[in-house]
Amino acid sequence: MFLGEYKHTIDEKGRMKMPAKFRDELLGKFVVTKGHEKCLYVYTLAEWEKERAKIMSLPKSHPGSRQYSRHFFSGADTVEMDSQGRFLIPVPLREYAEFSKDVVVVGVSDRAEIWDKDKWEEYLRNMDSLDCIDETLALKMSELGI
Repeated sequence: MFLGEYKHTIDEKGRMKMPAKFRDELLGKFVVTKGHEKCLYVYTLAEWEKERAKIMSLPKSHPGSRQYSRHFFSGADTVEMDSQGRFLIPVPLREYAEFSKDVVVVGVSDRAEIWDKDKWEEYLRNMDSLDCIDETLALKMSELGI
């Protein structure tokens, strides 16, 4: 399970260290793909397979299904950590997420997300200013049975 928030940097070669708490969960090899809000999603191989199966079960006749599949799979890449816990973020994914040197890795239960530090801080400010945790989000979650 992925929990917490960790600040890291990307080196000149495009590598970053995975937070130590996440390394054992990822078992050295994992999948990184395009996420929502211009972040990257990080999945264990087992969780990736679950997500892949869900998306592949969507009707291919539906334009939204095809569009989401293209978005999700076109940027996906299997990556491997070195002995120091570093991994290379592929160039297309770094460009998609508009990464600067500083990033934040956020645990979101079944996946981790990698955000550009400034984008993450902006996201948090927007969430706080909208007070949507108390009102809008709570309402949406209750509609989903949470």
